[in-house]
Amino acid sequence: MPRGSSPKRERQYEHIKESAQERGESTERAKEIAARTVNKERARSGESKTASRTSTQDMSSGRRGGLRSGKGSQGPTYDQLYEEAKRRNIHGRSDMNKTELQRALGRED
Repeated sequence: MPRGSSPKRERQYEHIKESAQERGESTERAKEIAARTVNKERARSGESKTASRTSTQDMSSGRRGGLRSGKGSQGPTYDQLYEEAKRRNIHGRSDMNKTELQRALGRED
């Protein structure tokens, strides 16, 4: 956790980390999931100095988890797929819709 984190964020981090470990994630992966989730929540609530566009404009991690727990999950958002395509330097990504991005990234479900 970053220095100066509130006790609430410390508890949130521990809770998420423990939940991930109970689901069978490795300790390192559980720490990563917890840190990313808490950092996103901090960015959304204005507690961090910097924040990415997807952290502030995307749906909250709590909402995403709730949607993923139900049937018929939609998976990652268009913005998340676009950012991954950008990292992988996939040509034509700006003209693609969500389905086309999934296909280009090899995520056909």
